[in-house]
Amino acid sequence: MEERGKKTTKRREINGVVVGNKMDKTVKVRVDTLEAHSIYKKVIDRKKVFFAHTEEELEVGEKVTIRESKPYSKKVRWLVVNSSKKE
Repeated sequence: MEERGKKTTKRREINGVVVGNKMDKTVKVRVDTLEAHSIYKKVIDRKKVFFAHTEEELEVGEKVTIRESKPYSKKVRWLVVNSSKKE
């Protein structure tokens, strides 16, 4: 059985690092993934940048978790769920 009060969602959550905070209520988050080449099987490091909405002030280098959400603007389709200070 499912617990009451616990909301489940089908929206993706991914971890990344803040690389830009010059915009108002928006940060740029870089997500690094490792994947194998389809033919040669060499491990390749892929990087992708997402624009995420946030109400709090985040510093460059902070680790964050972002979740898919409604469109906030033309490029902003993610929401910052939680963050941790860089060490």
